[in-house]
Amino acid sequence: MNHQTLSAFIWSVADLLRGDYKQADYGKVILPFTVLRRLDCVLEPTKAAVLAEYADKTQAGLNPEPFLLRKAGQSFYNTSALDMKKLMGDPDNITHNLFSYVQGFSPAVRDIFAHFEFQTQTERLSKAGLLYQVAEKFAQIDLHPEVVSNMQMGLVFEELIRKFAEISNETAGEHFTPREVIKLMVNLIFIEDDEVLSKPGVVRTIYDPTAGTGGMLSVAGEYLAEHNPQARLTVFGQELNPESYAICKADMLIKGQDVANIAFGNTLSDDGHAHKKFDYMLANPPFGVEWKKVEKEVRKEHEQQGYNGRFGPGLPRV
Repeated sequence: MNHQTLSAFIWSVADLLRGDYKQADYGKVILPFTVLRRLDCVLEPTKAAVLAEYADKTQAGLNPEPFLLRKAGQSFYNTSALDMKKLMGDPDNITHNLFSYVQGFSPAVRDIFAHFEFQTQTERLSKAGLLYQVAEKFAQIDLHPEVVSNMQMGLVFEELIRKFAEISNETAGEHFTPREVIKLMVNLIFIEDDEVLSKPGVVRTIYDPTAGTGGMLSVAGEYLAEHNPQARLTVFGQELNPESYAICKADMLIKGQDVANIAFGNTLSDDGHAHKKFDYMLANPPFGVEWKKVEKEVRKEHEQQGYNGRFGPGLPRV
């Protein structure tokens, strides 16, 4: 199934939401449910082994986390006995069971759903009498990795992000940079290093301080994989908007990147990657947004740390 077909199917969920949700809010339901179903499918083959290991290690009084990660063979796990298929077997308790299932995920994944405000959305769907129907739609999609690869899943996710960015027109620029623009930026950033980047086994880091939904980091990774499949690009980012942060982190999780590298918060006043150095950096900063709110912290770093901080060369006007 190609990503356009898949996106179209997921888009059909929007028909259920019409009337109860404004068009601009469809993404608040569809994106987290897409992520949930993908993670559900990814963990399915190791589910029984993980639950057995969890019971075993908890009983022995050990911290189960490292064992569970090994059993799951992923950078995340879930300790709930429920899954999407089992949720469908108990329509009357869908709200409570869905919440309990999400709480069973490892901390990084719970953080994603918290920033999606997933519980608020499930309660809203429940009040509208739509939660079971929406969950059922997603339970029917086959997002197992052998059917939809990480690469395809990333494209599906990007396609959905793009659609929702276009719909919520007023903030489209904040959330989404057109792919053509990103490709040009990535070409420019790597062009001087073509020789180095073509060596086998080369490892590079890239940072986006205003990561949005992670489009730039994704395109940079694709560019390098295309030009040198043996190269590895480790991505780092920070994002201020909770929903964009959740989308970015979810996208990185789907693509197998380390989600701990994506920080939440204001890059200027609360640097999530303090004192780290990167090989490359690219950003589409929010032009025209004043930094008056964080002026105190920025001036403090500028005056106290000088060139040891990030603002040694000086500050622009607020």
